[in-house]
Amino acid sequence: MRKMISPLLSIAALSIAATAVAQQPTKAPLPGLPASVLPPVQPWSGASEALVARKDDPWITPAEQTGFATTPRYAQVEDWLRRLDAASPLISLESFGRTGEGRDMLLVRASKGKDGSGAAKPVVLVQAGIHAGEIDGKDAGLMLLRDIALRGKDGLLDTVDLIFVPVYNIDGHERMSRWNFPALRGPAEKGYVGNSRNINLNRDYAKADAPESRAMIGLLRRLDPILYIDCHVSDGFDMQYDITFTYAGWGRYAYHRATADWLQRRFGPSVTAALEKAGHIPTLYPNPIDTRAPLKGIRQAPEGPRYSTGYGDFIGVPTVLVENHMMKPYRQRVLGTYVLLEAALKLAGQDARAIAQAKASDRVSRPAEMLTRWKPAARPIGWVEAFKGIAFDTYVSPASGRKEQKWLGRPVDWRMPIIGQEPFEQVRLPKAWWVPAGQAEVIDRLTLHGIRHEVLAAQRTLTLDRVRLIDPRSTPPRDARIPLETKLVHEDVTETLPIGTVRVPADQPLGLLAAALLEPESQDGFLAWGFFPEILAAPSGVEDFVQAPIAEALLAADPHLRAAFEAKLANDATFAADGDARLDWLSARLPEPSPYHHVYPIRRESQ
Repeated sequence: MRKMISPLLSIAALSIAATAVAQQPTKAPLPGLPASVLPPVQPWSGASEALVARKDDPWITPAEQTGFATTPRYAQVEDWLRRLDAASPLISLESFGRTGEGRDMLLVRASKGKDGSGAAKPVVLVQAGIHAGEIDGKDAGLMLLRDIALRGKDGLLDTVDLIFVPVYNIDGHERMSRWNFPALRGPAEKGYVGNSRNINLNRDYAKADAPESRAMIGLLRRLDPILYIDCHVSDGFDMQYDITFTYAGWGRYAYHRATADWLQRRFGPSVTAALEKAGHIPTLYPNPIDTRAPLKGIRQAPEGPRYSTGYGDFIGVPTVLVENHMMKPYRQRVLGTYVLLEAALKLAGQDARAIAQAKASDRVSRPAEMLTRWKPAARPIGWVEAFKGIAFDTYVSPASGRKEQKWLGRPVDWRMPIIGQEPFEQVRLPKAWWVPAGQAEVIDRLTLHGIRHEVLAAQRTLTLDRVRLIDPRSTPPRDARIPLETKLVHEDVTETLPIGTVRVPADQPLGLLAAALLEPESQDGFLAWGFFPEILAAPSGVEDFVQAPIAEALLAADPHLRAAFEAKLANDATFAADGDARLDWLSARLPEPSPYHHVYPIRRESQ
């Protein structure tokens, strides 16, 4: 899910969305409010309904037991999985980390053991509940594991292993409430979007602040899967499609072409065919430009490594984002997810060698440039000629005082533009980056991600690119950080680097990820995420009776500086009237200004 639910929206919608399909019999809607605010349910039936266990099946999952009205708590999930582990030699459980509140992060391995040569089989990694209210993948995964272990679908494991993380954001999952995710049609109670620190874990892959993120990054490095699937539920607008999925930039804007091409040419068509055969209506995830005006089009854009899909692209792992449609009943969404996961396992088994070759090809590639800023293209880059939409009307809401949408439940076809992106800023990657030894938080992240770096054993003098910040400003806090926006100026300097300085070469398989973290222009970089608050602090002050004569001498000695100063005085009345600002501006231009104030601490070694 790309957009977080605002608390105000949750309060306004209350729990009434959860009652839309009578999935909350014990909790009546609030007095005076309608029983549902969700649009009419589209009638649906499909072959995937045969996947649901009978009520008397001893291996019925908790969600199936309630007719998909509810989803089980984490303890119930663990108990059910431990029982399955005891019943089948194909299933094993393992802890791969701990959450912020100390809960074990469990994974399930479904495996027939090593291949005929004694080598470990390639892995398909599936995760559910990174946004813990979007939990379809958990209940679909439990059903699929049962059928692999006990119902004859073990052939899916002939050439690959399945690693399944039933709940990624466990702390958020346990904050279940009927008030969470009110636009989702079931289950009755859902988990919360953020973890125990309210970090959105699908914005945390690059900066890796949360223990859950660090555990998942470690798991990705250990497994190096041939396919990584991240299960979500969409937000947006009403439509006929029920199961949607996508990849980084729909593949068009991916950096690693071989894996992106496999996703587009093999994964998409194969999974789409399986879903259609099972009675579902799949498509690539239509991320709307404007939910209030769907006909403005759907967005196709690059992605940075803060997201699972972007991170997968940057590390060369084929990664799929599943975005089930929020307004479809929970039962329908879970069954569609099952079909998608089963089809993905089959395909990964068939294409294991081709995927491994694609990954290897990507990892020897060395992109010379990285896109850092883009804007919507002036014209559509394509069209969906018959997009399966839902008709809507508008009405004036007495609450908002403006026109709001009312979805009518009537299928319509739209001609939908696809809005691509045009680059307007990209950076040429340097030969290497130099990180001061004192930047422990940065060096820790490099190590965590597996980015190769070396420590300087003797002093070294080099000409390097130094970056200064111009007019930096903090932006509203999010995900446990206070991000930073700034203009930048690059300048060549000759510096002697002390022992212990860390060199990060760009020529390595993860050189692109290193660039996304270390380039000062990067939207997912350490600078943008506010990792260096110390560089914003003003330099130590000096008495005005000393500072003013020094500034006067500087003006007298440098006619170019004097002209720039006079121009600023003429054009900025506030600045001209502020004596402190005038002295600070001049002091920043002394021959030896502060080595920290507004100076990006990481240097770039040019090619």
